[in-house]
Amino acid sequence: MAKLESHPTVQRFRASAQSVTSHTVDGEWLRAFLLDAGADDVGFVSVDRPSLDAQRADIVGLLPGTRTLVSFVVRMNRQDVRSPARSIANLEFHQTTHMVDDVARQLVHELERRGVDALNPSAGFPMEMDRFPGKVWTVSHKPIAVAAGLGQMGVHRNLIHPRFGNFVLLGTVLVAAELSVGESQPIDYNPCLGCNLCVAACPVGAIEPDGRFDFGACATHNYREFLGGFGDWVGTVVESKNARAYGDQVSAAETASMWQSLSFGANYKAAYCMAVCPAGDEVIAPFLLDRKRFTDEVLRPLQAKVETVYVQPGSDALAHVRRRFPAKTTKTVRSGLGASTIAALLFAMPSVFQKGRSAGLAARFHFVFTGSETIDATVDIRDGRITVSRGLTDKADVVLFADADTWLGYLAGRRNLLWALMRRKLRVKGRLRLLAAFGRCFPPA
Repeated sequence: MAKLESHPTVQRFRASAQSVTSHTVDGEWLRAFLLDAGADDVGFVSVDRPSLDAQRADIVGLLPGTRTLVSFVVRMNRQDVRSPARSIANLEFHQTTHMVDDVARQLVHELERRGVDALNPSAGFPMEMDRFPGKVWTVSHKPIAVAAGLGQMGVHRNLIHPRFGNFVLLGTVLVAAELSVGESQPIDYNPCLGCNLCVAACPVGAIEPDGRFDFGACATHNYREFLGGFGDWVGTVVESKNARAYGDQVSAAETASMWQSLSFGANYKAAYCMAVCPAGDEVIAPFLLDRKRFTDEVLRPLQAKVETVYVQPGSDALAHVRRRFPAKTTKTVRSGLGASTIAALLFAMPSVFQKGRSAGLAARFHFVFTGSETIDATVDIRDGRITVSRGLTDKADVVLFADADTWLGYLAGRRNLLWALMRRKLRVKGRLRLLAAFGRCFPPA
């Protein structure tokens, strides 16, 4: 093999007198480039911003040397998103997502041409599904957009842009360079009006006026044809003895919808919280000029839509649909969000906690897991809220000692609780009544 220094590529590099140097990117050029590429607004954030502490390690892990995060939004067409016809709304989501990814890719392509390292995480899917059901996303776009001055979070947990409202999708580009302009700052007010139309529109009651959010309810219905819902459908196919048995559980319309998602991109079942949001300078006029008409034309058709709402058995969402939307049909399904590790279980627990089912429960639980995972954790439930922390803190009302694989098998329905107790794979200190009450706070995955 020839020596490295005699290789033509190396010789051309040496002859060009290039060297690896730090770069400073012209921020005004970068902003103009993104706007020309299709973005509707742009902001810049230093990777050292304190508000990014929670995800800085992940960001730098994606692109070592990251110094700047470029956040941008692309507007969606409002009336498409508001349509009760899901094919129309979903097409708008898919097309805008592709635009976001294309804008980000154009910027990274140009920066690389200029000798600047950059990376564009996807706006939505695909994600790192080998981590499912843990943290499957690589970058959290919403907190970055807030830090970049592109809006604030509304009651419905969506970013609301001061001009475009929540009818935007978000993109982020990691850049291994400083900018020639100062970084952006968060806007000094929240565009959210506190109107709670999103609360009224959500078919599963996932949004509460105080900002609490039932992720499990939202994921089970809205993401029925994404993530866990698809896994549950596959399970139905596998467990069905024949086509007739399958047809007894899944309607022809549901099968066709799943086929459509597999063929053209997974479809959201709702996103009504975004559809009804009137916030934003360019959005608010119809709401302020005639609130009754706005409600009748935007909110009521979504509330009255005849549709199947997917809920977990015994969940707060099931009770909500039956109470608020008797015209809608409920179908109890598994969420498909079951954890495959104890670490993932603890991560997901606050997201699937059922406030309504926890009524009257005030207790602290210690979990001591051994075997494949050695983890101690404390779970505190009181006043309809849950706190999960690593380690054993304060005095517990119930202590559970469990083999990690056995406990996961029990939660998945593959292990019998009595078997586990008899074989000492599971031991409990404290009142079993409290442990039973704990279990009711989490619908079966």
